[in-house]
Amino acid sequence: MPIAIAVAVFVRDGRALLGHRHRDRRWYPDCWDLIGGHIEPGETPEEAVRRECREEIGVEIQEFRKLPMTVSDPNLDLSAFLVKQWHGEPTNTAPDDHDDLAWFTADEIGHLTLADPSGRALLQAAARSSTN
Repeated sequence: MPIAIAVAVFVRDGRALLGHRHRDRRWYPDCWDLIGGHIEPGETPEEAVRRECREEIGVEIQEFRKLPMTVSDPNLDLSAFLVKQWHGEPTNTAPDDHDDLAWFTADEIGHLTLADPSGRALLQAAARSSTN
Protein backbone atom coordinates (compact mmCIF):
# COMPACT_ATOMS: atom_id res chain seq x y z
CA MET A 1 0.00 0.00 0.00
CA PRO A 2 1.48 3.40 -0.97
CA ILE A 3 2.52 5.89 1.70
CA ALA A 4 0.22 8.93 1.65
CA ILE A 5 2.01 12.28 1.78
CA ALA A 6 0.92 15.90 1.42
CA VAL A 7 3.25 18.66 0.22
CA ALA A 8 3.04 22.41 -0.27
CA VAL A 9 4.41 24.40 -3.20
CA PHE A 10 4.96 27.86 -1.67
CA VAL A 11 5.41 30.60 -4.29
CA ARG A 12 6.05 34.34 -4.10
CA ASP A 13 7.77 36.94 -6.27
CA GLY A 14 8.67 34.46 -9.00
CA ARG A 15 10.23 31.93 -6.62
CA ALA A 16 9.31 28.60 -5.03
CA LEU A 17 10.32 27.56 -1.51
CA LEU A 18 12.22 24.29 -1.09
CA GLY A 19 13.88 22.57 1.83
CA HIS A 20 17.24 20.82 1.58
CA ARG A 21 17.21 17.31 3.03
CA HIS A 22 20.14 16.33 5.25
CA ARG A 23 22.74 14.19 3.54
CA ASP A 24 22.30 11.54 6.26
CA ARG A 25 18.54 11.12 5.66
CA ARG A 26 17.58 7.56 4.82
CA TRP A 27 15.18 8.53 2.03
CA TYR A 28 16.16 11.09 -0.61
CA PRO A 29 19.33 12.41 1.08
CA ASP A 30 21.17 15.60 0.05
CA CYS A 31 18.54 17.00 -2.30
CA TRP A 32 15.89 19.73 -2.43
CA ASP A 33 12.31 18.86 -1.59
CA LEU A 34 8.89 20.39 -0.96
CA ILE A 35 7.58 21.16 2.51
CA GLY A 36 5.30 18.39 3.76
CA GLY A 37 5.15 14.84 4.97
CA HIS A 38 3.05 11.84 5.90
CA ILE A 39 -0.71 12.03 6.17
CA GLU A 40 -1.65 10.71 9.60
CA PRO A 41 -4.49 8.15 10.03
CA GLY A 42 -7.85 9.93 10.01
CA GLU A 43 -6.34 13.11 8.55
CA THR A 44 -7.32 14.58 5.18
CA PRO A 45 -4.57 15.72 2.78
CA GLU A 46 -5.65 19.33 3.43
CA GLU A 47 -5.34 18.88 7.20
CA ALA A 48 -1.98 17.18 6.77
CA VAL A 49 -0.48 19.93 4.62
CA ARG A 50 -1.62 22.58 7.10
CA ARG A 51 -0.07 20.63 10.01
CA GLU A 52 3.18 19.92 8.17
CA CYS A 53 3.58 23.61 7.26
CA ARG A 54 3.11 24.62 10.90
CA GLU A 55 5.59 21.96 12.07
CA GLU A 56 8.29 22.39 9.42
CA ILE A 57 8.30 26.11 8.64
CA GLY A 58 6.09 27.73 11.28
CA VAL A 59 3.44 29.23 9.00
CA GLU A 60 -0.34 29.02 8.75
CA ILE A 61 -1.40 28.53 5.16
CA GLN A 62 -4.43 30.59 4.19
CA GLU A 63 -5.20 30.05 0.54
CA PHE A 64 -4.21 26.91 -1.30
CA ARG A 65 -5.41 24.68 -4.11
CA LYS A 66 -4.70 21.15 -5.22
CA LEU A 67 -2.05 20.67 -7.91
CA PRO A 68 -1.93 17.79 -10.41
CA MET A 69 1.54 16.66 -9.31
CA THR A 70 2.65 13.06 -9.56
CA VAL A 71 5.77 11.30 -8.32
CA SER A 72 7.86 8.64 -9.99
CA ASP A 73 7.99 6.50 -6.81
CA PRO A 74 5.09 3.99 -6.94
CA ASN A 75 5.33 3.61 -3.14
CA LEU A 76 4.05 7.17 -2.61
CA ASP A 77 0.53 8.59 -2.92
CA LEU A 78 1.11 12.33 -3.29
CA SER A 79 -1.29 15.20 -2.62
CA ALA A 80 0.30 18.51 -3.65
CA PHE A 81 -1.05 22.00 -2.99
CA LEU A 82 -0.11 25.39 -4.43
CA VAL A 83 0.17 27.97 -1.64
CA LYS A 84 0.21 31.69 -2.44
CA GLN A 85 -1.04 33.14 0.86
CA TRP A 86 0.08 32.36 4.39
CA HIS A 87 0.62 33.99 7.77
CA GLY A 88 4.14 34.12 9.17
CA GLU A 89 7.56 34.06 7.59
CA PRO A 90 8.84 30.60 6.63
CA THR A 91 11.70 29.54 8.90
CA ASN A 92 13.28 26.15 9.43
CA THR A 93 11.44 24.95 12.53
CA ALA A 94 12.26 21.28 11.81
CA PRO A 95 16.05 21.16 11.45
CA ASP A 96 16.00 17.36 11.71
CA ASP A 97 14.08 17.26 8.42
CA HIS A 98 15.85 20.03 6.47
CA ASP A 99 19.23 21.67 6.95
CA ASP A 100 18.29 24.67 4.80
CA LEU A 101 15.32 26.50 3.29
CA ALA A 102 15.65 28.64 0.17
CA TRP A 103 13.58 30.40 -2.49
CA PHE A 104 14.42 29.51 -6.12
CA THR A 105 13.47 30.97 -9.49
CA ALA A 106 12.20 28.69 -12.25
CA ASP A 107 15.62 28.81 -13.92
CA GLU A 108 17.40 27.88 -10.68
CA ILE A 109 14.99 24.97 -10.11
CA GLY A 110 16.15 23.64 -13.47
CA HIS A 111 19.63 23.04 -12.04
CA LEU A 112 18.78 21.62 -8.60
CA THR A 113 18.99 18.03 -7.46
CA LEU A 114 15.37 17.36 -6.49
CA ALA A 115 13.95 14.53 -4.39
CA ASP A 116 11.69 13.71 -7.35
CA PRO A 117 12.77 15.31 -10.64
CA SER A 118 9.46 14.36 -12.29
CA GLY A 119 7.90 17.42 -10.62
CA ARG A 120 10.48 19.89 -11.95
CA ALA A 121 8.35 21.36 -14.77
CA LEU A 122 5.36 21.88 -12.46
CA LEU A 123 7.57 23.59 -9.85
CA GLN A 124 9.02 25.87 -12.50
CA ALA A 125 5.54 26.77 -13.81
CA ALA A 126 4.34 27.47 -10.25
CA ALA A 127 7.29 29.80 -9.59
CA ARG A 128 6.65 31.67 -12.83
CA SER A 129 2.94 32.01 -11.96
CA SER A 130 3.77 34.09 -8.89
CA THR A 131 5.48 36.98 -10.67
CA ASN A 132 2.37 39.17 -10.80
